[in-house]
Amino acid sequence: MTPNTTPKRELRVRPIENGTVIDHITAGQSLNVLRILGIPDSSEDVVSVVINALGKHGKKDVVKIENRELNVREVDKISLIAPNAVINIIRNFDVFEKKQVVIPEHAEGVVRCINPNCISNSSEPVTSKFTITSVGGRISLRCEYCERVISENIATHLL
Repeated sequence: MTPNTTPKRELRVRPIENGTVIDHITAGQSLNVLRILGIPDSSEDVVSVVINALGKHGKKDVVKIENRELNVREVDKISLIAPNAVINIIRNFDVFEKKQVVIPEHAEGVVRCINPNCISNSSEPVTSKFTITSVGGRISLRCEYCERVISENIATHLL
């Protein structure tokens, strides 16, 4: 070390014993992931969030949730806003399972149609249904009732 320099210190998020690490979240989407998971309202466990971390392919977000594993519905919602996310299930400080999110072909009851006149937004007992397409990493949802397309700000339409 040369004179007048201080050693660089790196702040690290501590490892978790059991839980889930969601890695490779699209930069800036981690707070939407927390909203999908109902955090902080539903969690008393430790949650760590890293926003705009530098990764191999640019910036990314990371979310660590202690003592919780995600259900299929939560993972499907996350895939709509973070199609490159990787879900790591941690048990006894080790990665027990690692899986890339898979964008579903259809979504039912997870997104609100952008068309205020769509039957899925009426007082009728109709559940929203969308066909999902992904081209070049860009996701689009087409309403199966009115055919309106959502391709931007998907997180704001999640139920």
